[in-house]
Amino acid sequence: MAPALSRTLGASSAAGLRPSPSRGLLPGAHMLLPQGRGASRRARGVRCDAAVAEKTAGEEEEEALAGEKFEYQAEVSRLMDLIVHSLYSHKEVFLRELVSNASDALDKLRFLSVTDPSMLSDGAEMEIRIKPDPDAGTITITDSGIGMTKDELKDCLGTIAQSGTSKFLKALKENKEIGADNGLIGQFGVGFYSAFLVAEKVVVSTKSPKADKQYVWEGEADSSSYLIKEETDPEKMLTRGTHITLFLRDDDKYEFADPARIQGLVKNYSQFVSFPIFTWQEKSRTVEVEEEEESKEGEEASEAVKEKKKKTITEKYWDWELANETKPIWMRNPKEVKKTEYNEFYKKTFNEFLDPLAHAHFTTEGEVEFRSILYIPGMAPLSNEEIMNPKTKNIRLYVKRVFISDDFDGELFPRYLSFVKGVVDSNDLPLNVSREILQESRIVRIMRKRLVRKTFDMIQEIAEKDEKEDYKKFWESFGKFLKLGCIEDTGNQKHLAPLLRFHSSKTETDLISLDQYVENMPDSQKAIYYIATDSLQSAKTAPFLEKLVQKDIEVLYLIEPIDEVAIQNLQTYKEKKFVDISKEDLGLGDEDEDKEKESNQEYTLLCDWIKQQLGDKVAKVQISKRLSSSPCVIVSGKFGWSANMERLMKAQTLGDTSSLEFMRGRRIFEINPDHPIVKDLSAACKNEPESTEAKRAVELLYETALISSGYTPESPAELGGKIYEMMTIALGGRWGRSAADDTKASASETNAEVDSSEGTTMEVVEPSEVRTESDPWKD
Repeated sequence: MAPALSRTLGASSAAGLRPSPSRGLLPGAHMLLPQGRGASRRARGVRCDAAVAEKTAGEEEEEALAGEKFEYQAEVSRLMDLIVHSLYSHKEVFLRELVSNASDALDKLRFLSVTDPSMLSDGAEMEIRIKPDPDAGTITITDSGIGMTKDELKDCLGTIAQSGTSKFLKALKENKEIGADNGLIGQFGVGFYSAFLVAEKVVVSTKSPKADKQYVWEGEADSSSYLIKEETDPEKMLTRGTHITLFLRDDDKYEFADPARIQGLVKNYSQFVSFPIFTWQEKSRTVEVEEEEESKEGEEASEAVKEKKKKTITEKYWDWELANETKPIWMRNPKEVKKTEYNEFYKKTFNEFLDPLAHAHFTTEGEVEFRSILYIPGMAPLSNEEIMNPKTKNIRLYVKRVFISDDFDGELFPRYLSFVKGVVDSNDLPLNVSREILQESRIVRIMRKRLVRKTFDMIQEIAEKDEKEDYKKFWESFGKFLKLGCIEDTGNQKHLAPLLRFHSSKTETDLISLDQYVENMPDSQKAIYYIATDSLQSAKTAPFLEKLVQKDIEVLYLIEPIDEVAIQNLQTYKEKKFVDISKEDLGLGDEDEDKEKESNQEYTLLCDWIKQQLGDKVAKVQISKRLSSSPCVIVSGKFGWSANMERLMKAQTLGDTSSLEFMRGRRIFEINPDHPIVKDLSAACKNEPESTEAKRAVELLYETALISSGYTPESPAELGGKIYEMMTIALGGRWGRSAADDTKASASETNAEVDSSEGTTMEVVEPSEVRTESDPWKD
């Protein structure tokens, strides 16, 4: 039997029936196996059952290790509540979302009609109509777009976060029938539910060209279910499209059922939708009507003759009005748009009355694609609150021509360019679901960089124009903004610095650029010199300028509070350092070291003597290299505040007075050895160092130098007294007044006082004795 069994099952099968401890058989179990052909069949069945049991156990073990999958569940009412009350910051965006859906429906129909013209066979215009009804508290939005079938109603409106537009785009991409320039807006599938922001009930009646029947969808705000039924009312039948009716909440009826309010929302959010949007508006017109009046011809006339006269009256009526007349000119080719069209668009969009100084219309392609028009306003903001405010509503962001937001906090433009106005339109910006907040991302950073660069190019074009008056007007209005940019935006300093303008010692009225300054520099000059003061006149008369003007070296005048900080942040321009001429260690490049050394040795005694008289008021006294006509000047240390910066910091409302002493630069008293006053003091130092008059002269010289150098004296009244005393000494007897006149004048004054005292007897009356005759308290 064994050979036959082996031939029937094969060697491997026969081997499989041999008893083996690895198969789980006990020793001696082979004695129990059945013999013959029937036994072989039963053996095969035993082995197969064992294999199946072993396989099933293995699969169960794998499934246990891999885990069991479950589908997410959602509480519909809670999800709806989150969508309605948590996604959107403003209720008014419901109209933007519904109009965007209507625009998508029209776009889908237009796209599909290219391959199937029968979809437009009914002849209905492709448009959107919005009709508010204040009496009924409803808003109806009607479009003649693609409409929806019953299944599409369940799929699009019955499934939260199911975007019909996204599915449509996906289908077109799979069929390779869509280009990059599509105007479809929807992407999240929750925009429709924004209707429940203001409505307690929404009814959607829709008719698709692909279906013979019209269906109605009804949903309520606080319900987790909806109703779909067939439309049977003949008066409500549509040829094609969708008719949405919002039954407004009691709190929102007054605001959103107002036709003027609806008109304003459409103009704000959907002004540039590519399809016409009509709103139901109240209008007025003048008409002529006949007026009957009775008149008598003569006294004997018995019958009144009716004469007909016409008068003009104003009557009100309701009619459709186009709400989106303005076209998005940024979508057109810049070569086809006239300057007058740009100016008109600017005035309408931003409610301006002056033409802009310049504009830039450009399209950016590549990694980030967007279109934009930027404007430089014709004048600065009238309100101080708008100056340097990063939250100005000057940049309007659109996504596929639908307004998204104008409330940015520096995402698209830095604070110092907040005066720039314009529109930015992109098809793929990273927005959140509510489409209100611009998410921080690499795309946004690239957009910001390109917008800022285009703005710099636009300003540079104004500066390079032959008409210099335009840039002068720009600088008067927005020059402070660019200086602020030098402080806040170090990465763009190379673009900002050429746009700066300053007064200088060689120009009386005109401003010069840093490029012009560098061009006018002699070869021996290695630095750009400047002085910071509080006015142009004080800059021109500052003693620090004397030697530089004598050597024909140009000096920039920084007369605005922000100027000095901006220049210090620039540090260099075209490898030329900025040098403050009011600080120590001023080098003009032509010093004679031997002469300086000789002069220092000659006046060392004088410098030490003056330092001894002034004490801690100055850090040191030295011979000056910058004076030619003034006797002395006070310069600040190299690393501390200048006199101008010290004045500004003291004037700060919230300034820290404790840091004034720390940051205030050390004061260095520089003297001019060629001045007569200094020579006299030098003689006094050598011949009579303890002279009181000489010491008082040093004090007065120091305090006078404080004022001329831009500092504030500690005691102005004390300084005034010293000046009056010196004037008395200097003017005494100069114009003929003698000491005898002074004696006579004083004697006459004394005699007058004596005579008046002798001729008049003064009686002192106590207040208690002064009574009138009508005194009611008199006894």
